[in-house]
Amino acid sequence: MVKSKASTVEEYLAELPDDRREIIAEVRKMILEHLPAGYQESVNWGMITYEIPLERYPNTYNGQPLGYVALAAQKNHYALYLLGVYGDSEQEAALRKAYAEAGKRLDMGKSCLRFRKLEDLLMEPVAQIVASTPPDAMIALYEASRRR
Repeated sequence: MVKSKASTVEEYLAELPDDRREIIAEVRKMILEHLPAGYQESVNWGMITYEIPLERYPNTYNGQPLGYVALAAQKNHYALYLLGVYGDSEQEAALRKAYAEAGKRLDMGKSCLRFRKLEDLLMEPVAQIVASTPPDAMIALYEASRRR
C-alpha cells in the first residue's frame, strides 16, 4: 500500500494483508504504550498519525494538526516518521548511536525511519524517543523551527 484512503485506524489496518497488519499493529502498540498524553491517534496523510489536535494548537502553517509520529505500510517497506527527531539533533544523534551500537543499518531520511521487517526496528530506543517529547515540547520545537 502506498497511500491509504482509510479515514480511521481500524479501516487502515483492515486494508493490510495479515502479515503486514501484524507488524504495523506491533509498532502501533509500542507507540501507544509510550506516547505522552495530549497527542491523538488518527489517520492523516494516508497513514496512522499521532498529532496535537487543532483544538490544542491551531497555529500550524498548513491548517493541519501538528504531527509528532506517523506510521505507514509502504509498498516495499514500513515507515515510521519521527518528527521530533527531525527537529531535535540530540534525538537524532541518540537514534544513530543506538543503531551503530546494535550493529544495525539505519535507513532514515529527514524524519522517516524505514524498515522491512520488525527485527530491523530498534523498538526500545524508538520507544524512548516517542516518550521523550510531550506536546508542549513539540510545540516549542515547531515554533523554534518556524522562527529560523
